[in-house]
Amino acid sequence: MIEAHQLTKQFGAFQAVRGIDLTIQPGELLALLGPNGAGKTTTVRMLGAILAPSSGSARICGHDIVREARIVRSKVGLLTEYPGLYGRMPALEYLNFFGALLDLKPQERRARAEQLLHQFGLWEARERKLDSYSKGMKQKIALVRALIHDPPVLFLDEPTTAMDPQSARTVRDAIGELRNADRSILLTTHNLREAEVLADRIAIIRGGQIIAQGTIDELSRQLLGDPLFELRLVNPAAITTVPALLDGLATVETITGNALHYRSAEPHLVNPRLLARLAEQNLPVLSLAEVQRSLEDVYLRIVADEQPRTNASNAADPTTGSLGALEPKLG
Repeated sequence: MIEAHQLTKQFGAFQAVRGIDLTIQPGELLALLGPNGAGKTTTVRMLGAILAPSSGSARICGHDIVREARIVRSKVGLLTEYPGLYGRMPALEYLNFFGALLDLKPQERRARAEQLLHQFGLWEARERKLDSYSKGMKQKIALVRALIHDPPVLFLDEPTTAMDPQSARTVRDAIGELRNADRSILLTTHNLREAEVLADRIAIIRGGQIIAQGTIDELSRQLLGDPLFELRLVNPAAITTVPALLDGLATVETITGNALHYRSAEPHLVNPRLLARLAEQNLPVLSLAEVQRSLEDVYLRIVADEQPRTNASNAADPTTGSLGALEPKLG
């Protein structure tokens, strides 16, 4: 659905995007993350056939973004961070106008507008001019505009910016519902929790380059090591006896108070054996759980690293099933 190969954008002497490679499959949502000025919006504008690349190529639904730009635009729903609404238009008139530009028939335009305005809680404000809308309402109407033609590809640039928590939740839920086997979504956001909840894969961009790609689990293993587990016993004093039971099974990280932390690359094998040994020693377990690692942990580690160590875009090695320490691709 979305393919980019060595996509590059130069503004005079400044190289905003440097040789980006991306592939997004049907039904997949990829979150593009990075600090301000990293090249996220420029990438989205190129993929949406709004901005011509300086070099490289990209295809949307099989159509070249330069040679078939008009077709690409008809396949794409684009929400920009600053949508530039026509403030003097009421919502229904605004959506009707854009539906007509996209060659939707009048009945289809009306039906889609009504459905989406109800979905995003804007139906009661349909006759109000857009310049009277709050920031959150304006962002929602911009998203409705992007969806009016039911596009197979969505580019969402900061979709919940300026929204109150309830409105942001409405939009996140709607994005989740938009995912299906026939649609691909590229999401840029500074809200790491939002990306964690919605994305199938993460791509992190810095200095115009993709410096890491993969699922959160893949990137976590690459950067943060094997999964970390926390064990607590019913008898806290007995926790100091556990390292001997883990000998040969896993690596003990810390013992803090009544909690022991250890790492294991094969928890499906290690954890049952540990529990069996604890039972043999008559040491009842209060809890045993994996310590959840957040996208924030991964993201901050990557962007702070002067020499990023991972690009898990191709995930597991097909012969070994393990992740290789892949270097970032330079433009």
